[in-house]
Amino acid sequence: MSTPTVGSQQIAAAADAVVQRMSAGDDRVPGVVAGVTTDRETIYLGHSGSRALDEPAAMTDDTVFAIFSTTKAIAGTAALQLVERGELDLDAPAKEYDPRLGEVEVIEGFGDDGQPRLRAPESDITTRQLLTHTAGFGYDFFNETYARLATEHGQPSIITASMASLRTPLLFDPGTRWEYGTNMDWAGLVVEGITGKRLGEVITERILDPLGMSDTAFTRTDSMRQRSATMHHRGADGCLTPDHDFALPDDPEVHMGGHGLYSTVGDYLKFIRMWINDGRSDAGDQILRPETVELAERNHLPGDMKITALPGVIPSLSNDAEFFPGMPKSWALSFMINEEQAPTGRPAGSLAWAGLANLYYWIDRRNRIGGYWATQILPFADASAVVGYLDFETAVYNTLAG
Repeated sequence: MSTPTVGSQQIAAAADAVVQRMSAGDDRVPGVVAGVTTDRETIYLGHSGSRALDEPAAMTDDTVFAIFSTTKAIAGTAALQLVERGELDLDAPAKEYDPRLGEVEVIEGFGDDGQPRLRAPESDITTRQLLTHTAGFGYDFFNETYARLATEHGQPSIITASMASLRTPLLFDPGTRWEYGTNMDWAGLVVEGITGKRLGEVITERILDPLGMSDTAFTRTDSMRQRSATMHHRGADGCLTPDHDFALPDDPEVHMGGHGLYSTVGDYLKFIRMWINDGRSDAGDQILRPETVELAERNHLPGDMKITALPGVIPSLSNDAEFFPGMPKSWALSFMINEEQAPTGRPAGSLAWAGLANLYYWIDRRNRIGGYWATQILPFADASAVVGYLDFETAVYNTLAG
């Protein structure tokens, strides 16, 4: 592996050209912050647009975002650290670390009376299954059964960051399918059960502080709140409407390892750089051992299982979504793996994922480069945001290719 030889200024210029055009025209986004890092340093960090369309505050490089599911990789890193310490067995019953996981049942539809039909699972949930989304948990905005539990039985939304929002049945027996859902929130509770500390305290002590990620937290500081971007909703007509009331809780009952963090692009690039650098921080601290990184980046789905497309069950929260349709994709600990070279130029075996409000990142350990793209738009898989992100990534790889 080697650091890209193309000049950083060339990559930055190509990336910035995409970012600057994103906040203009009929298909614009309200604002975007994006960045690129090599194994050595952040080589591009730029922005365009505004934090809210109805306010004068411009987007800035240090704007704070609710990063939603890009939280998952950080919680997964905390779990891997416990594996290194011999405190977590990925294949032991996870109920050994959080007994509530031993109480979960499998739903087999609804009876004539509309009540859920439940049964005991055929096997215990393991933490490996939580990290790979094969435990059986789902999301109401991607699954009809969970959506029915919400509308007909009052199941709280995960956006509430409440324990009640996580007390859902499994959609299938553990280990038999892939289904994207609240698995990483439960993995965060496993971390808490082992350490006896809240997840935010664990990741701050063991990941965020060593990496210098001072603008990343489950609870925003006053400074972070003042720099936060506003959520926007794109209507069917393409118009964007700011929603100043939409926010993840700043005093959450549960530190949601699946979606609960706030952060900045600059902070997250430090996390990406650590993964590129075999688990090492800029200061030389070993956040993860190199052998753990090598283990984690492999496919951990059983047999020939692959990840599937995400159907947009609640249109206000998500469109139908699939990364690189038709391409086989698997799951690492805890990232998506593209098993073939992506149309953007990203090589096979790279790591990536996204967040509900149209945040996207990739980690290319082969070329030792990665990037992060942040907006605050719902629903997920917003066409303009997705095209912008893919153009951004493509610009980086086109420049690398010369």
